Amino acid sequence: MTMAFPEPRWAVPGIICEGVTLLAGPPKVGKSWMGLGLALDIAAGRPALGSIPVQAGPVLYLALEDTPRRLQSRMRTVLAGRPAPAGLTLSIACPPMPAGGDEQIDAWLHAHPGARLVVIDVFAKVRGTPPAGVAAYDADYAAMGRIKRVADRHNVAVVLVHHVRKAAAEDFLATVSGTNGLAGAADAVLVLERARAQADGVLHVTGRDVDETDYPLAFDPEAGAWRVLDGRAEDYLMRDTRSMVLRYLRDYPGQRPKQIADALQLDPAAVRQTCRRMADDGQLRATAGGQYRPADSDTGDSSDTPAAVTPSLLSLRHSNTADQGESL
Repeated sequence: MTMAFPEPRWAVPGIICEGVTLLAGPPKVGKSWMGLGLALDIAAGRPALGSIPVQAGPVLYLALEDTPRRLQSRMRTVLAGRPAPAGLTLSIACPPMPAGGDEQIDAWLHAHPGARLVVIDVFAKVRGTPPAGVAAYDADYAAMGRIKRVADRHNVAVVLVHHVRKAAAEDFLATVSGTNGLAGAADAVLVLERARAQADGVLHVTGRDVDETDYPLAFDPEAGAWRVLDGRAEDYLMRDTRSMVLRYLRDYPGQRPKQIADALQLDPAAVRQTCRRMADDGQLRATAGGQYRPADSDTGDSSDTPAAVTPSLLSLRHSNTADQGESL
């Protein structure tokens, strides 16, 4: 208790600290745009995610799923005419960790003692093949252990871009692909969520040195940039959920909350709460059987018979302009 320890080094204060951070999300949700944006901002000393001050320093960005042409195109979009920061090192190849990938990253960090961040996009490219006969949990924990030892040795933040499972879960940690060994070995886990065709998203954050928080975000596809929004994440999530539920019920009136949640791939408890609140606010009408339809629906049918057409996410793509712009 009499010992003095240095404060942890932050790549992005409040979100990404020294050690290993898993950045997980579904395919095409914008994880790579976020990883590249963070690398460029920190290498240049610009505010991360649009508003969070950072300390400039060398950054290693491993774009292991990109070609040089695609990486250059992405950088041009994000930089928007600004010069690329001199502190950024790029590579599109890295051996798996068991084959010397950890040694290469360690050598780069030795050559750049002031490094602030390493981004590996994606982790699956460097984790290596699990040894035969090793339990899946132990293999996942060991795969994380190699890069964690490098991060701890240099007190640097390492972000591993990763995927989530297809199945939804109430606990966002349970959505991370693989066993609990990955999340258990990581110092922090970030899960990025964004509904299809929606600009707003949420970044779930938890970890050893970070407070468990949800950050509301907005994505600008023209700039390839994520930015933190003002206010609480719950406010934006409720707004988006209400919009999705209302558009869905215009196409498929007479659905129960569980059916709506399954079709929209949302949390059933959140949809039940949203439907009740929308009914209280006069946006929806509920039948005695627990079915919902838009309050301005032109039918008075209160039958408990489910809609004949099987609901699907396609309804969101066919919503008309008036529905999409309706004030909630």
